[in-house]
Amino acid sequence: MSELAKTFILTITCPDTFGIVASVSSFLADEGAFVTKLEQFGDPNSKRFFMRVKFEAGRALRTDAEFTEKFAPIADKFTMQWKLHDFHRKPKVLLMVSKFGHCLNDILHRVASNNLHIEIPAIVSNHEDMRGIVEWYGIPYYHLPVSKDTKAVQEQKLLDLVGEYQADLVGLARYMQVLSTDLCRELEGRCINIHHSFLPSFKGAKPYHQAHARGVKLIGATAHYVTADLDEGPIIHQAVERVDHSMTADDMVEIGRDIESVVFSRAIQMHCEHRVFRNDHKTIVFRR
Repeated sequence: MSELAKTFILTITCPDTFGIVASVSSFLADEGAFVTKLEQFGDPNSKRFFMRVKFEAGRALRTDAEFTEKFAPIADKFTMQWKLHDFHRKPKVLLMVSKFGHCLNDILHRVASNNLHIEIPAIVSNHEDMRGIVEWYGIPYYHLPVSKDTKAVQEQKLLDLVGEYQADLVGLARYMQVLSTDLCRELEGRCINIHHSFLPSFKGAKPYHQAHARGVKLIGATAHYVTADLDEGPIIHQAVERVDHSMTADDMVEIGRDIESVVFSRAIQMHCEHRVFRNDHKTIVFRR
């Protein structure tokens, strides 16, 4: 293929039935597109079909408008919810942080090292602690303190920043504030949280201390979409580490920070590479 070829990601969700893959593949072939990767899954429980296609565009598929016009008959036939993504566009991820900087530092380093292909237009915090490291990277830092009386105003300022920077995603990099129900609904499907526990166990505050008190042998971290139900959103990615009786709760906290950083960055990457599909209260995630 020419180096000037336009690369797209096509994501599709629809009722599961016969002929979806054949129809999409034939359409792309007929239009001169070159498919480089195709992933699919039909869920026998929800009866939903999920598909992710990476392709080099043909002569007549180089714009959204051209693709929409030509693809519409197939989309209508299968009642598809679909979207075309420019593979080379870096999604904008607005990050939020409080006083714990490990997840934030990890993301900043991965972006600066070109290992995570996103753009960070701004970082919001309810504390000043992370300003120095953020401004060292040349990223705008917004201190938006929050209290019970100012929560609504603070959250509106946050939404204003999301709109101003046209953020595609909000990442809660250990942002230690519970978002309001209204804000959760406003950001539904485009806000990821890292929870320092292997959900659904040990929800809420101090999960490592809860785990230590129960004598667990595995601890972990969970990245999930934020919903109005605290720590109940669809899970995107998880990881665990083995622990034993000799470790203190503080030991588990230290181990957990490494797990959190990796899980959070991978969840951000999966979302921004359009690999995550909502499936009721769960997700379908196509691996790299």
